[in-house]
Amino acid sequence: MNLLKKLTRRITRSDRVQGWVCWLAARYIRHVYRTGRWETVGDDVPRRYWEEGRPFILAFWHGRILMMPYCWDRTRPINMLISQHRDGQLIARTVGHFGIATVAGSSSQGGSQALRLMLKALRAGEWVGITPDGPRGPRMRASQGVVSVARMAGVPVIPVTYATARRKVLGSWDRFLVALPFTRGVFWWGQPIAVPRDADAADLEEFRRRVEDELNAITAAADRYMGTVVVEPALPSGGG
Repeated sequence: MNLLKKLTRRITRSDRVQGWVCWLAARYIRHVYRTGRWETVGDDVPRRYWEEGRPFILAFWHGRILMMPYCWDRTRPINMLISQHRDGQLIARTVGHFGIATVAGSSSQGGSQALRLMLKALRAGEWVGITPDGPRGPRMRASQGVVSVARMAGVPVIPVTYATARRKVLGSWDRFLVALPFTRGVFWWGQPIAVPRDADAADLEEFRRRVEDELNAITAAADRYMGTVVVEPALPSGGG
């Protein structure tokens, strides 16, 4: 097993192999979407912002990243915050096939270049996407980074998720949901969460919890709507 892991790491370090893997992943995502029957709940919320040219932060759990390119209006420029780790770079190259730009870094690193780039994009009228539990968890527990960015930029956080009837839930830390072809699926949008510019530390914790609770509520609702077992968040301590 250790030998297999080492071999896999060595192979995925190859830029050519990475490119092929990401192209294949993008083809799979397209295949799942095109062979499925999809509906959307609550998309009047983002459409209002898109039509008015008002930026916001798109927030979704790391485990629900696979089909997210299809929740988005591709005529609207979005910048996804992606980890600098190897897995993150594979994700970045995959979503690039859908015209999604990426910013490398972590939302929890307040003084990082990633933060500056996200703020620049939002202030220029573009949109930003963040997985509040990425890149390492705990699963479905939001870090404070997402609401800190929202406060500094003066834009709301809008949660979104997806669920499918046919799926494989992996045993990874994020319980990554692999949608299967020929499925029914739903994209489910939550309500905007606005963070005041004068929010203090206690306020930020309250808004962080609101983002977490709203994302977990719509994710559970989407799973139930598809008739599947609800994926539960990790325990607050990070277990589970």
